[in-house]
Amino acid sequence: MLYLILFLPLLGTVLAGFFSKIIGDKLSQIITSVLIVLCAFLSFKILYDVYVTNSTYQINIFSWIRSGNLNVSWGIYVDTLTAVMLVVVNSVSALVHIYSIGYMKHDPHKPRFFSYLSFFTFAMLILVTSDNFLQLFFGWEGVGLASYLLIGFWFHKESANNAAIKAFIVNRVGDLGLIIAIFFIFANFGSLNFLEVFSKSKDLSSNVIKIFGSDFKLLDLVCIFLFIGAMGKSAQIVLHTWLPDAMEGPTPVSALIHAATMVTAGVFLVARCSPLFEYSSLALNIVAFIGATTAIFAASIAITQTDIKRIIAYSTCSQLGYMFFAAGIGAYHIAIFHLFTHAFFKALLFLGSGSVIHAFHNEQNIEKMGGVWKKIPLTYIFMIIGTLALTGFPFLAGFYSKDAILEASYFSKSLLSDYTFTIGLLTAFITAIYSWRLIFKTFHGRFNNENITYEKVHESGAAMIVPLFFLSFGAIFSGYLFKDLFIGENHQVFWGKSIFFGSPIVLQKFPTWLFFFIISLIISSIPISYFLFLKKKKNVEALIENQKPLYNFLKNKWYFDELYENIFVKPLKKIGNVFWKKIDVGIIDNFGPDGISKVVKNFSIISSKLQSGFLYHYALTTLIGLIILMTILII
Repeated sequence: MLYLILFLPLLGTVLAGFFSKIIGDKLSQIITSVLIVLCAFLSFKILYDVYVTNSTYQINIFSWIRSGNLNVSWGIYVDTLTAVMLVVVNSVSALVHIYSIGYMKHDPHKPRFFSYLSFFTFAMLILVTSDNFLQLFFGWEGVGLASYLLIGFWFHKESANNAAIKAFIVNRVGDLGLIIAIFFIFANFGSLNFLEVFSKSKDLSSNVIKIFGSDFKLLDLVCIFLFIGAMGKSAQIVLHTWLPDAMEGPTPVSALIHAATMVTAGVFLVARCSPLFEYSSLALNIVAFIGATTAIFAASIAITQTDIKRIIAYSTCSQLGYMFFAAGIGAYHIAIFHLFTHAFFKALLFLGSGSVIHAFHNEQNIEKMGGVWKKIPLTYIFMIIGTLALTGFPFLAGFYSKDAILEASYFSKSLLSDYTFTIGLLTAFITAIYSWRLIFKTFHGRFNNENITYEKVHESGAAMIVPLFFLSFGAIFSGYLFKDLFIGENHQVFWGKSIFFGSPIVLQKFPTWLFFFIISLIISSIPISYFLFLKKKKNVEALIENQKPLYNFLKNKWYFDELYENIFVKPLKKIGNVFWKKIDVGIIDNFGPDGISKVVKNFSIISSKLQSGFLYHYALTTLIGLIILMTILII
């Protein structure tokens, strides 16, 4: 069963990628979708088996690398954490595949797209089922490659190519941190196998490494570099700039990247390495600080954006911040619970926005929409459900997971608990504001599009609507159905040894006043957004005009792109030009291949002049040569 879950997506990749001319476009889509759906069903079966038997599965497929002390096998390791990730990855991926059949209906390169989607899923499955750091890194790079291919799928668009390259390069920065962490682990633990490394973490927790004359705790360095890798993949502040630009890819790609695969890899890594992080309070505090800062940072940007997909993208960035600061205070199981619920309602919002874009003939600016809730009622309902779940509306999925994160922060004894709770509460309110802003501007008010008429706006087909229905089911019920398992009183029994609870967090209920304050904060965002963005739009426009510097600061994403352009891109281009023109062309080429070829060419020209064709010239040459030879011999 585990072999099927892992290798069926790879089979779909090969069939759609290399045999599409034989099996045809339609069959390529059907085969890849059916294989992923089968994986999804098998994943639920695996989760059930792991839960009932409270056991793990470990299969050694083959010995991969044997060199000195390095002994790495290629295997499949499934515990509770992996089983949960299998359900998330395969269920969302299956619905994205089905949705893509309708969304990519008119694209001429459908087999290539479905091949990339399946490869993306396969790479993520390699990542989450690995039993060692090197295999995890293989899957880590695989999802990076797949994201590059999918973001730049419409390669005829310059913006798509630039976005793909940007995602690839920014992630390489984070990946460097992960590589350094892996080097440290092998050098000091003598192994890359998870179980062997984790078993030694307590014994090595006090070890110190001397670097440049200064002493550093081994686990502090390992965990910080592991987190740098996680920051790149999960788009935390400083390494977040690739995520909004990733919207250049087709909408199903956005849903898969942002809900189930690439961006969740960083959260999974921190949870998987909890036996290491629990012995590094410094690293945990850094995780909590970066996570909370990212949450408020991304939310503040989302409230000023007008591209429907970018708003949801920054929302993803913000929610990932929640997951990280939950992990940073030691609540890894709550972080994974929010990852689990978030996958459903965020995929619902992305695919719902794809349905909106489809209805508006590829328009993505919410300022050019409006007044269409009656024309696309199913999409409207599903977007409302996704928004309610995202904002933490009572009894929907996001309510249970986000409320648990705030509770954990409120009662945590972590150094940064006050900071994370305050930021988490403020971010929740801002999230609700920008989420309802999107709904009201997209579906209500006056119809603002000048490119198409109101009559031409239409609902999406069944291939796109059916996946939205199943995702809405997850957005409504996943929190209620799984909260007792994931974060209930017996959560340690459920998670087993897959998550290390150094200092177990027992969730307590908020004081009554605080609980109702949070609920009222979330609910009040609906009328506030209604008046701000529908009834009192002129007042908001006047406020923006009065606060132009602040608005531009948020609108331009805190000027991170401009900052990086001036600090890194332009100087590196100048340095590159010096190396290229002065050293590569001026020295290496001039005295190397170009210089040698020039000498040979000139010598050939001179030599060719001696080839006159007259016999006496050749006789004279022979005589001169003979005289020179005899002279040398006599001397």
